[in-house]
Formats: sequence, structure tokens, C-alpha cells
Amino acid sequence: MLRSYPPLASARLQSGVGYAQPTQAFPEKVTLDDAAVNVMTDLTRVTAVIILPADTVDEAHRRMIQRGVRMLLVVDQNRRMLGLITATDILGEQPVQAAVQRGLRREEILVRDIMTPQEHLDVLNMDDLRAAKVGHVVTTLKRWGRQHALVVECDAKGRQTVRGLFSATQIARQLGASIQTSEIAHTFSEIEALLAR
Repeated sequence: MLRSYPPLASARLQSGVGYAQPTQAFPEKVTLDDAAVNVMTDLTRVTAVIILPADTVDEAHRRMIQRGVRMLLVVDQNRRMLGLITATDILGEQPVQAAVQRGLRREEILVRDIMTPQEHLDVLNMDDLRAAKVGHVVTTLKRWGRQHALVVECDAKGRQTVRGLFSATQIARQLGASIQTSEIAHTFSEIEALLAR
């Protein structure tokens, strides 16, 4: 027998109403001995800022400014990770080099032309981070010579999902100190590009 369910009370939506968005509150201050997860942007609590590889570099830059981030995840139509693009990529010499090599104007350069592809990305494992300290992350970013590090979580079959990320800028703000990382070339083409500067 079906139960009778009375309708719920309703009201009109007021003008100027916002909507709930996921947020993650970072501790204002941390030390190098605090848990690494205290400085990780957790993508189960914060929506990732993404872009498609066929979007322009200028659109990527606008999105970074709009969302207050310095890195975007580059994904395909099915939201699978293809790579990432950073503000350093966009504001550095890569767009100029891509324009010269391909005979393009600046506004024609696409994200895929300058992004770091997935196969060149080193990642940290969430299981290892559970016992890690902020100091471990800072040392890792310095060793890698990168401003960002992705964190993956693996399922029972070993398949990775991007779970979070670390930002040297965010960590420095929480530490109240600067973190100097310098870009390091990892492939022959990156070495060539650095030598050409």
C-alpha cells in the first residue's frame, strides 16, 4: 500500500541569492612539522579548475585570474587528465616560442601547445602523504623545481585519480615565508628551450 505524502512548503527565490559552493579552509599558519594534508588543496572538498586543450592560452589566463589560481588541470571532454598548464607557462617564453615555431599569432596559441602533458607529470601518492609533513612537501617541490605537485589516490586495481594538489605559493602563505623553487629541465627538449633563453 502506498503512503500519502503531502507536498512540502515552498517559497519564492529571493533576488540576488548565491549558491553553495565547496570550500576548503586552510589553517592560517603552519610549520614545517605540521601534517602535509594541512596544505593540500583537496579536490574532494574544492572544485578543480579545468580547461580543455583546444582552448586558447588567453582563455586559460582569464580563467586563472577569475578563479584566483595559478594552475589549471587540462582535461578532455570526458574530464580525463591530459596535463596541466600554469601561469608560468602562459606568462613565460613558451607562448612566444610556440608562436614562432608554428607561425601563429599570440591569440591563436592553444593550451595544448604549451601545457605539460600527463606523461611528463610526476605525482605524489595520497597514502604516502598521510604520514608526511609540510617540510617533506617543500623539499619535494624544491627538488622537482616546480611550483605545483599533483596528488593521486589509487583504487584497489592501482588506477589513479587526481585527489589534490600542492602549491608553493599557498604553502609559503601558510608558513609566512617564501619558498624558492627554480624551474628544472627534465627532458632534452626542455633543456634546449632553457638554453635558447
